[in-house]
Amino acid sequence: MVDQTAQTIILGYHRFVDKVRHPDTEITPQDFEKQMEELKTHGITVIGMQDLLAWKRSEKNIPPRCAVITLDDGWKSQYDVAWPILKKYGYPLTMFIYTEGVQGGHFGGGQAITWEQLADMRDNGVDIQAHSKTHQDLRKPYNKVTKKHLSPPEYEQWLQDEIAGSKELLEQRLGIKVNCFAVPYGFYNEHIKQIARNAGYEALFTVYGQPITYTSALDSLGRYMIEANKPKVFADAVKMIGAPTSGGVAVAEVGAKDLATQPADGETVRTALPLIKANLGGVGQIDPGSVQMRVSGLGAVPASYDPKTATVSYQVTQRLRDKSCTVIVSAKSAGKKVEAHWTFGIEEGAAVGATSPTAAPKK
Repeated sequence: MVDQTAQTIILGYHRFVDKVRHPDTEITPQDFEKQMEELKTHGITVIGMQDLLAWKRSEKNIPPRCAVITLDDGWKSQYDVAWPILKKYGYPLTMFIYTEGVQGGHFGGGQAITWEQLADMRDNGVDIQAHSKTHQDLRKPYNKVTKKHLSPPEYEQWLQDEIAGSKELLEQRLGIKVNCFAVPYGFYNEHIKQIARNAGYEALFTVYGQPITYTSALDSLGRYMIEANKPKVFADAVKMIGAPTSGGVAVAEVGAKDLATQPADGETVRTALPLIKANLGGVGQIDPGSVQMRVSGLGAVPASYDPKTATVSYQVTQRLRDKSCTVIVSAKSAGKKVEAHWTFGIEEGAAVGATSPTAAPKK
């Protein structure tokens, strides 16, 4: 029986540069190494992606508090700069590669990684996974390579190529098994999920950072995307899996969709001061005094719970500054702790008023 109380955070990085010009996708080697040291200081064990998935299949245990390191796109600096730092700490890593971004591909310029470098990483135990073929918003029937709007049949074929085709190319070119797909920019819908499942992917990854638990859905595993101008994202990620719990009390996780959450899981809102709500009616008899809400960037918040409607709510009063926000609601029901996690996006430059949803955040 595996330990179902363990928790993992997945960290995502892009480029490693001495002088940051694009803070949403770059970080300095010094800051990266400092963060790797902090994981060690906080007693967080870095594990491989395949170990995480094996745990979720109940095949093996993982330590109580873990992190998985992922590098996106396929930049030369990941090979030259990040990998040596990770080797120094003995940390495993996963590369999410979009195949046309490798040198020789349509988008593979001088700063791109080469197939030879990827093969070297593969031979040294690096996990290599898929990030599409051309790194586009897969929800839109538009091919930016051919600059063409796609008819419904063309769109279906293009989707297959982006999702299944990139998997096949990586498997054939590198002689590996690919079972993970990081959705470009975090943009996805049910149709994209279905195609990924049919293509043989075991897990899908988004950019909505959240602690990964034993019961987290495999088709929307959230990653904390680290940006040079937002060090708080890393700090929050480390805080969100908290201190080790003595005795390892089992927690039953409830799916966010069962709680009629507001904002909904995966929704993007146009306000940095949203009203956050969840209905706990389907969970069972709730101990009103045990209800707690935690919000990434804010910590525990003074949420109110109405036993008549079984609704927990909190009006955010301090502007949320990140592109995504994770909410954790916990309570006791019949003496057992139950917990729900969900994540919503906040439109960049969001106002402090209107709340209508729009497209998901970039990454």
